[in-house]
Amino acid sequence: MTEADVERSHGMHVVHDGPRQAPPLVLIHGSGASGGTWNPMIPTLAARHHVIRVDLPGCGQSPPAPSYGVPDQADRVAGLLDDLGLRHAAVAGHSSGGYVATALAERRPDLVGPLVLISSGPSLDALLRQPLLLRVLLSPPLGPLLWAMRSDAMIRRGIAATAASPVDVPDDLVAGVQAITYRSMRTVLRRNTDYVAERSVPERLAALEAPVLVIFGAADPRWDPSSARRYEAVPHARVEMLPDVGHLPVLEAPEATCELLLAFTAAGR
Repeated sequence: MTEADVERSHGMHVVHDGPRQAPPLVLIHGSGASGGTWNPMIPTLAARHHVIRVDLPGCGQSPPAPSYGVPDQADRVAGLLDDLGLRHAAVAGHSSGGYVATALAERRPDLVGPLVLISSGPSLDALLRQPLLLRVLLSPPLGPLLWAMRSDAMIRRGIAATAASPVDVPDDLVAGVQAITYRSMRTVLRRNTDYVAERSVPERLAALEAPVLVIFGAADPRWDPSSARRYEAVPHARVEMLPDVGHLPVLEAPEATCELLLAFTAAGR
C-alpha cells in the first residue's frame, strides 16, 4: 500500500485498496472497531473492486466528533463519496456498521447500490446477554477503570469472545480499539441503540429500493441468530446463514463471506 492510498476526509481516516477504476465498494466497521476489521478479506475484494475503508469518528485513526449519531456518521460517508464522485457504490457494514450503511441508503439513495449487512442485529429484542468480559468492560463502576488499563491481550480476548471458535485478530484492529475512549464508546453504543429503537432495520430497508444481502453467523453470541430471518420480510433482501460462525464472519469465515459478497455485488451492478 502506498501513501497515496490513505487520506483524511470529513473527519475520517480513509484507506483505498484496489484499482480506482474498478466498481466501488465501501466497507464500514462496527462499534469501536476500525477498517482493520476487514483485513483478511481485502486481497480478495480488492482484486474486483475499488475498496474504500473508513475509520468512523473516534475510532481507529479518526479523531473524535461532536456527534456519533448514526445519521451523522452516514452523512460523513456521503460527503466522502460525493468528493470522490461516486454513485451507486456497493456498501457493506459489519455489526453496527450495517446501521450506518442503512442510514446512508436512507439519506442518499443515489449513492448506494447493493447493500450488505453482516451480523447487524435487526431490532433490540434480538440482542442476547453479552459475553462477561464485554459486560464488565462497558459497564460502570469497573468499566472506566478497566477500559483505561486495557491491554492488547484484553482487547483480543474481548473481540474473540464474540466469535464461535478461535480467531486471529488483526493487529491494526487491536490498535483501532485501543484508540477509542470509554466515553466515546459508550456514546456510540447509545446512538446505535437510539437508531434501532426508533425503527427496526428490516422496516427501514423495506422502504428502500437497494438490493440487500444479509450475512449472519448461525452461532452469533451477540444477536439471536434466528432473528436474521426477520430480514426475509424485506422484498428485495436475501439472507445467508454461515454455520458454526459467530459475530465475526469477516474474521471467522473470510473466504465464504467474500464469496457471498462478491457474487451479490456482481449481480447488483
